Amino acid sequence: MSRSRDPQQAQNAEGDDTNFVTLGRVSSLYGVRGWVKVHSDTDPRDNIVSYNPWYLNRGKGWEMCQLEGGKAHGKSVVAKLPDCDDRDAAAEWVGALIAVRRDQLDDQLIDGEFYWADLEGLEVVTTEGVVLGKLDHLFETGANDVMVIKGDRERLVPYLWEQVVKAVSLEDRRMVVDWDPEF
Repeated sequence: MSRSRDPQQAQNAEGDDTNFVTLGRVSSLYGVRGWVKVHSDTDPRDNIVSYNPWYLNRGKGWEMCQLEGGKAHGKSVVAKLPDCDDRDAAAEWVGALIAVRRDQLDDQLIDGEFYWADLEGLEVVTTEGVVLGKLDHLFETGANDVMVIKGDRERLVPYLWEQVVKAVSLEDRRMVVDWDPEF
C-alpha cells in the first residue's frame, strides 16, 4: 500500500482537493542552517524528497515550495526549504503539512495498492453488508498497516489485502472487509 497518512488533503487555489495528496509534515528543526526534519509517510521514507515542488500548509493556505535539497539521515529525512538560511526561518515551517500534486505520483499501482488519502473517508462494510463506519485514517505498525474505522464505535482493523480487505471501490467510496462487527 502506498502511504499518505494525513486525512487532510491539500486544496489548490481553485479549491479542488482531489489534485493533491499529503505525504508528510515538517516535524522539527535540523541544525542551524535552515534544514528541517521531515516526518514522511512515503514508502520508502526518503522517497518524499524525490518530489519537487512540495506544497506546504502551516494553517494559512497552501504554498508552493521548490525543495533545495533533501536526503535520508539515519532513520529520518531532512530537507532544505527555500529562503530558510537559518534556524529561525526554518522554525516557521515546523508542523506544516507536505503535499504534492496528484499528477506527480506514479499511477502504476498494483492490485491492492492505494494511496492512503484515497482510502480515508470510504464507507467500510462487512462481507455480510453490515456498515462498520467510515475509514478515518491509517497507521503503520511494522507488521502491517492498520485502519481506524469510526462508526457506532472506533474499530482497529488490519489492512491485509485479500485476507481482510476484500474489495475497494474508489468510485463508490466503499470498502468491503471480512471482519466480525462485534470485534
